[in-house]
Formats: sequence, structure tokens, C-alpha cells
Amino acid sequence: MAVPVVTKIEITEFTYDVPDITPHEKTRIPVYQKGKMHSAVGRVLQIFTDSGITGEYMGGNASELAGVGQCANALLGRNALAREAFYNDAKQALKQQARMGMSQVDMALWDIAGKYHEAPIYQLLGEYRTKLPAYASTMVGDDQPDGLSSPEAYADFAEQCLELGYPAYKIHWWRESSLKRRIKLLEVVADRVGGKMDLMLDPASSLLTWGDALQVGKACDEYGYYWLEDPYRDGGVSAFGHKKLRELIRTPLLQTEHIRGLEQHVDFVIAGGTDFLRIDPDYDGGITGVMKIAHAAEGFGLDAEPHAPGPSRRHVMAAIRNCNYYEMGLIHPRIKRANPPVYIDYEDELDAIDSDGCVTVPTGHGMGVKLDWDFIAKNKVASKVYE
Repeated sequence: MAVPVVTKIEITEFTYDVPDITPHEKTRIPVYQKGKMHSAVGRVLQIFTDSGITGEYMGGNASELAGVGQCANALLGRNALAREAFYNDAKQALKQQARMGMSQVDMALWDIAGKYHEAPIYQLLGEYRTKLPAYASTMVGDDQPDGLSSPEAYADFAEQCLELGYPAYKIHWWRESSLKRRIKLLEVVADRVGGKMDLMLDPASSLLTWGDALQVGKACDEYGYYWLEDPYRDGGVSAFGHKKLRELIRTPLLQTEHIRGLEQHVDFVIAGGTDFLRIDPDYDGGITGVMKIAHAAEGFGLDAEPHAPGPSRRHVMAAIRNCNYYEMGLIHPRIKRANPPVYIDYEDELDAIDSDGCVTVPTGHGMGVKLDWDFIAKNKVASKVYE
């Protein structure tokens, strides 16, 4: 088969409703509220080729996909299989735009490669496993009586996740709350399920000071937490601040969600700012970029943990030895579906694990999942074409 050449790039935006969700009045982060309906926007990137193969990627936000126009000049008319060449050209072209857009394009190119070679992406990367242990990653806490509004409610949900088969549970607590209440949450959940499942904490940079982060870190030590992630308001980017925190607590830190790409991840490790590395195909240069970071982490003897769920995350985790858990999130005891309903025979929701607490990797060619284009077309609100 002739090498596929890129002829057109198209971004399609569509809307979908999520029941019982509403943006928080201050933070605008979606939180649980019974009876509300949240209208969200999803996006699909397509790369068309002269061979008839089309690469697809569902994901990315408006800011990220705004950079696709600059990527287009580095891609149109070129070999769709030359992903490494595109990766390096896009880094140069987008150096002033935080490399936004290249990640989503890269993943659509990997979808093309899999379809061209008639294999799933994880096999092209080098298969290590096909069953991936998952952790239950909660939504941010709320103030609803039947929601995640108390330490006991989080503990109840942890027990529910344990019963379903999850081997691990990660807390995203309230964005606004007292330090005392937050530390009590760590204690109550650990008393209920500690020793039965790994426990993680992700404050999502909500603690106001490094001092608060130190107190929370010591509480994580006391209650045996598996990792502490992005604790305070530096935004998760200060290697020095987290190095100092690592010197004073025993709980491993998981950082690097909020820095971008291979070089910054390596610099953060060398500076002593983390134990686990966070990797994200939407943030770090796509599948190509994430695999570079995972291999660099392996060279340091460290683990690289995929951020958020999705088919692309399953493929990279299936090809990486040095990672532990797939993030199933964000989930809530009262919400049946939080993700856009655009996949056929694929989902990332609370009950998507098997009896061993694992998810499997899609085995179809490329990304291995089918998009519901009837739903997308029915709910389409905008499109942008580059050719």
C-alpha cells in the first residue's frame, strides 16, 4: 500500500448533556447537584489522507485545538506515517503556544498508523500487557446531602468501589474547606478501607500554602497513602518546593501533570521534585511524547502514571512496564455517566472494570474504538477545516 499523504484536517464540535452536574459557582468546576443538567462540548479531530484512511481522535479542549491551524502547515501534503518528523516540527512551530494542538494531531496520526498496518496502537508501540489495573478517581467534593459532602460519604463510596473490585481509590476533595475537615477525610477513608486498597490524594493544587501541604503530607504518612499529588497553589510546577516537601514527608509525590513535554519532565526529576511522573497524551505531545517520557522515567528507575481515562491512555499503558494504575474518573456515587456518549461498545465509567479491577485495551485497528457519528452529526455545533 502506498504511503498515506495528509490531504485535510477537520475539527468537529458537538454538545452533549450530563445529568445531575452543574459548574461550581466560584470555581466553575463541574460538581454533583441532583436535578441539574450540564451542557458540555466535545471535539473530534480527523486527519484525512489520499489513501482513504482517516485518523480520528476524540478529545482536547478549545485552547488545545486552537493550535491545530499552526500544526496544519507542518502536516498537509506530508507522509501521515512520519510522526517523529511531525513531533519535532510541531515543537518548533508551537514553542510560543505551549505546544498546544500537536498532541491531538499526533494521536490521530497514530490512529492512521494502526489502520494502515492493520493493528491496534499498543501492538505498534510494543505490547507489554492487555489488562490494566484501575483506580477509582472521584469527582471534586460537593455540598449535596446525598453526594460527596462529608468524610463518611467519601468512605462509603470507597467501600462501594472496593466491592466493585477496584484495587485503589483516589480522593479529589472539596475545593473550599478547612484544613481540619480535609485531614479528617483522609483519616475516615483510611480507617474504612486502608490496607484493603491503595489510597491516593489529589488536592488539585487547592491548598493555599506550602505549610498546609506539609501538614497534609504528614497526615498522608500517618494514614498510609500511596501517593500525594499536586497539593498546593504553586500549580504543581515548583520543583524546588516539592523537593523540600519530599525531604520532610514519607508519602511519595506524584507531580508533572502541569508541566509539558519530555524536557520539563526530565528537568523536574533531576531537580528532585517528584517520585512518580504524571503523563498525559493530551498535554505532553500525544502518544509519541508520552512514550518518550515513560522511557525516560524508566531510565531513572521511576514510574510514569497516565492521567485521566480514554482509549489513548489504555494503549500507552499497555506498552509501558513502569506504571501502576489506569485512572477511572472522574466518578461519583450518584452519577451514571460523566463522559460524552460518543463511543460504540466502549466506556470509562464507574462500572467499566472487570471482576479483577482491570480494564482491557481496545483491539481494533488504530485507536480501536468506533465513534457514533450519527450522535456527533445530530449534536454538531461547529467545524473547522484545514486543507
